[in-house]
Amino acid sequence: MGLMRYSTGAALTALLLAGSAYGQTAPTPAPTGAPAPAAGAPNPAAEDAPVRQAAAQPEFEMADGIVAAVNDRIITGFDLRQRMLMLISSSQVRPTEENLPAIQQAALNALIEDQLKSGEMAQYAEQLQVTDADIDEEIAGMAQAAGTTPQAYLDYLREGGIQPETFRNGLRTEIGWSRLVGGRFGSRARPTPAQIDQEVRRLNEAASQPQYLVGEIYIEAARVGGQQAALNGAQQLVQQIIQGAPFQAVARQFSAAPSAAARVPGDAGWLVKGSVQPALQAIFDQLQPGQLSNPIPVEGGVYIIYMRDKRDGAASSLVSLRQLMVELPETASEAQIAEATRTLEGLRQGLTCDNILSQARATQGVLGGDLGESDVADLAPQFQQFARTGEIGAVSTPIRTPLGLHLVSVCGRRVGGPEAPSRQQVEGRLRSQNLAVLERRYLRDLRNSALIEFK
Repeated sequence: MGLMRYSTGAALTALLLAGSAYGQTAPTPAPTGAPAPAAGAPNPAAEDAPVRQAAAQPEFEMADGIVAAVNDRIITGFDLRQRMLMLISSSQVRPTEENLPAIQQAALNALIEDQLKSGEMAQYAEQLQVTDADIDEEIAGMAQAAGTTPQAYLDYLREGGIQPETFRNGLRTEIGWSRLVGGRFGSRARPTPAQIDQEVRRLNEAASQPQYLVGEIYIEAARVGGQQAALNGAQQLVQQIIQGAPFQAVARQFSAAPSAAARVPGDAGWLVKGSVQPALQAIFDQLQPGQLSNPIPVEGGVYIIYMRDKRDGAASSLVSLRQLMVELPETASEAQIAEATRTLEGLRQGLTCDNILSQARATQGVLGGDLGESDVADLAPQFQQFARTGEIGAVSTPIRTPLGLHLVSVCGRRVGGPEAPSRQQVEGRLRSQNLAVLERRYLRDLRNSALIEFK
């Protein structure tokens, strides 16, 4: 385990000078009782807003000396102030007396991780050379996403107190780290065909269940000083998002969930009812599309949920069916129905999707047929319940219709409609999730074995 040593009388929250405009205050008391599910609604337009004109620098000062050391790599007060300014600028969270400690903690955590990354990358210096052209290309992409030019983007940062060289050094670390993680874990992160099949089956089986399109921010208690600090910080972020801070930008900078590194930061995608822990499910059921939740305490941290959309199920659930039947008119006697039932029950135990048609051909008085793929909603009403709930490969009990008595086997099920993910999309999503997990484990192990000293 890593060594965490604190100098006498020094704590992280003592880094702000006594004469600064923002002083340290006691944490905001946690809300008592169960929170109301919805805190308000963020402004969706904030996600698409161009980079704002730089506001006046937040009036706080940091001590100039060494703040921390990570395996003898130092972090100074200047470094910490610069990272705080970058975090404030990119998340558009307005610094206040209440949230400044949380911003400081997030910035310090990021700097510690940067030093861990830099130390690890130094072992692969020849293979991980990041050129100035690589950094220029990254800045150009960021500027384009913000609707401005690279120079205007850097000018905006400079006006906010962020030194371009500090910003470029941070990008150099992130680019190199991304290459290291991809090179080291890329093959391990690739899902197997069996894993892809399993995920496709899971998505298909969930097609008819209620689903929620969710944005998430997760504040991990261990990283911010405990559960109470996580709750206080989450409450501050909720207020900032309602007041105009873009949800995605806040998620990218503050969330500990893997989705923080997604293409759309904070996007957890469509989640199926019952697939999350009860505390979150209760909020999912209560929130309406467009609403932002109050902080949701869970074991180990606090969630903030943005309910982007809801639906009862996919646009269509498609099933592949095969059947075996005994023809019976609607006027058939009870004795005829009983005889047909005995025949079908005698065949049922050994039937599979592979042999149901051959068994029909080999049995006198029994017909078989491949019904192909159909939308469950388009099937005969008598077949719909089993088509929705039967497991793949299962065979129904005898089903009576005006045409006769049937045994039906579900031989395939998938999501239909434009939202149905392709196998390639499923594979890409699983690879990204696996890579995020491996990266977090890698960084956790580096931190646990590091010597981290706070001055």
